[in-house]
Amino acid sequence: MSLSVGDTAPEFSLPDQDKQVVSLEGLRGAPVLVVFYPFAFSGICTGELCQLRDELATYTEAGVQVVAISTDPVFSLKAFRAQEGFDFPLLSDFWPHGATAQTYGVFNDKAGMALRGTFLVDAGGTIVFTEVNQPGDARAQAGWKDAVGRLAA
Repeated sequence: MSLSVGDTAPEFSLPDQDKQVVSLEGLRGAPVLVVFYPFAFSGICTGELCQLRDELATYTEAGVQVVAISTDPVFSLKAFRAQEGFDFPLLSDFWPHGATAQTYGVFNDKAGMALRGTFLVDAGGTIVFTEVNQPGDARAQAGWKDAVGRLAA
């Protein structure tokens, strides 16, 4: 079962593409957009993250930190980030496999991958926006931007 608006976001500590550990606790004090995606280099995921890259200023200018999480190993994430020029961390939920995605309720255990879960966490750690899309169902990012706008209001 996925998390809901008003829930406390579960803590995570995951290695990024450079094997540096990033934790939700370490990002506290600013809102965080947590974007789960199934796999690096897959068509829909690449399109979504490239749109996020191209529109990153929408989030950063509002003080929102962005992290993207998949069950890929760090080596794949490093190559994916370099190829696409992402300016936000790609976090590896590889081992224990999908443990963070499970705590957020967005792990597809039959396929061994994260679903397309998006969570906007406010500076205090409370989820203020959530959206979960199934495999093959691309996300429209307008809802994320609206939620970020409401944070600033």
